[in-house]
Amino acid sequence: MSMVTLPGLQDMIEGISRDRNLPKHAVQAALREALLKGYERYRRTHRPDSSIFDEEYFNNFEVELDIEDEGFRVLATKTIVEEVSNGDHQISLDEVQEVAAEAQLGDTVVLDVTPEQGEFGRMAAIQTKQVLAQKLRDQQRKLVQEEFQELEGTILQARVLRFERQSVIMAVTSGFGQPEVEAELLKRDQLPNDNYRANATFRIFLKKVLEGSHRGPQLLVSRSDAGLVVDLFATEVPEIEEEIVRIVAVAREANPPSRSVGPRTKIAVDTLERDVDPVGACIGARGSRIQVVVNELRGEKIDVIRWSPDPATYIANALSPARVEEVRLMNPDDRQAHVLVPDDQLSLAIGKEGQNVRLAARLTGWKIDIKDAAKYDYEAEDRKLEALLEERRQYRESDWENEDIEEEIVEESDLDAADNSEKEEPQDMPQDEMPEDEMSGDEMLEDLGTAEDGFGTETSEAMQRPQA
Repeated sequence: MSMVTLPGLQDMIEGISRDRNLPKHAVQAALREALLKGYERYRRTHRPDSSIFDEEYFNNFEVELDIEDEGFRVLATKTIVEEVSNGDHQISLDEVQEVAAEAQLGDTVVLDVTPEQGEFGRMAAIQTKQVLAQKLRDQQRKLVQEEFQELEGTILQARVLRFERQSVIMAVTSGFGQPEVEAELLKRDQLPNDNYRANATFRIFLKKVLEGSHRGPQLLVSRSDAGLVVDLFATEVPEIEEEIVRIVAVAREANPPSRSVGPRTKIAVDTLERDVDPVGACIGARGSRIQVVVNELRGEKIDVIRWSPDPATYIANALSPARVEEVRLMNPDDRQAHVLVPDDQLSLAIGKEGQNVRLAARLTGWKIDIKDAAKYDYEAEDRKLEALLEERRQYRESDWENEDIEEEIVEESDLDAADNSEKEEPQDMPQDEMPEDEMSGDEMLEDLGTAEDGFGTETSEAMQRPQA
């Protein structure tokens, strides 16, 4: 069998495997694909009518690497036929039976179609080199995807490499002894208090592992995702890791709309153990546990509150640190609540530019209206609520009446249709008794042959036209 020699093939495979951190079998697979593309280029160059080579033309060809002898061969799988119509895919039965008498029609044989050493020209070599580089990149992306797919939604350690436009390119590691991989921290996922400089280290949240081939890093990471806060608490609080304390909800505003307002997070926790204080467990002795999280988030304010199945209690806790006098659940269906606070607690309950009440509403899922307890008019608010509920009740009743009317109309139309179908159909008249001014079916067809439709076209012609 002939072979195209590739001096230094074994050293090249080992070098690529070491530099790109790819297993040798992955490098060999990429090299085989690249050499096959180079062979396709060689065949197209030496055949004027190369238009017959479609995308699937070379599917029956493969490249075999010989690592020890440092070379490669091109093999073609051909089908045995009586009469050959395509020499690249078929071979005649007579030709095969000269060396294998037991061969039959429909069998396949593998033949060596390796070109001569000098025929594998410069253009084919360039094509091979370009495809090899692309295939190696694809292999790397595939390995990254396999390595980090199960780590989505977890915290990783990252190091700042460089800056591209408004994004920060970071180096992350999976922790399995693998080399670092590039990840992108977009502008919207950065924290305003972070100081991103070269080689600075951060703990980041792995948001997504991108699939497919595209330019740029394959990993998208975040410093503003609420999942980062959850994982940081799970790391620092053993009770959360042991599922004694659970995090019920998190509301985070990492990038407030105004620079005068800093990042802030509210987190609701709960426990089924009577002798465990979930809020105290998260804060730690003298705030030691929560301080670690705050330091990692560069001074972000964090409110840890106790979750409650009672909406009024939950809402009051969510507005911490403000002191709440009363919570009125005005419309449970629409989840609307009025929160009454003392005059000196109004600004604290609302928060700077409404941040506190905004996060409390997001945490609880209720629409919260902060009211001054001293000025709150119970009767007026109750009347407003009653008027709103009455209006909605009337609206629902009108909808039901309209539905009943529509049903009655449908029933009447069904009855009319049934009555019409029961009427006696007219009897056919004998041909000799037909009035003179009426035509028989045959005469009518003859007359239609010369009649015109509404568009100035004879009907016979119109009937033969294809429908639009």
